Amino acid sequence: MKQTAAQLLLGVHLRELGIETVPEYAFALGRKFRFDLANRELRLAFECNGHFAGRHGSGWSNDAEKMNLAQMLGWRVLVFTNQQVLRGKAKAFVEEWFVSPNSAMPNSR
Repeated sequence: MKQTAAQLLLGVHLRELGIETVPEYAFALGRKFRFDLANRELRLAFECNGHFAGRHGSGWSNDAEKMNLAQMLGWRVLVFTNQQVLRGKAKAFVEEWFVSPNSAMPNSR
């Protein structure tokens, strides 16, 4: 699947912060679930969510199933809207959370 502008930009921002990611990472064998971006070593995934008008029912149900499965498999998933990515808010959040000396993440700077 082709990456959106927000997904591409988030990948750039993460690299600038020293976080390497794999796009469209299939994290659950036997399932079609994929993370928009993922760092396998840290088991840290990133999702960019766009416009939600009309999204309900099975779409929300599939998202909930995906997030629950990811948690059960030991993944941390950060979810941002496209607008948060495009405005730099996602990068600022990750920088504060990951790069901070008080970070709970292993291998943080």
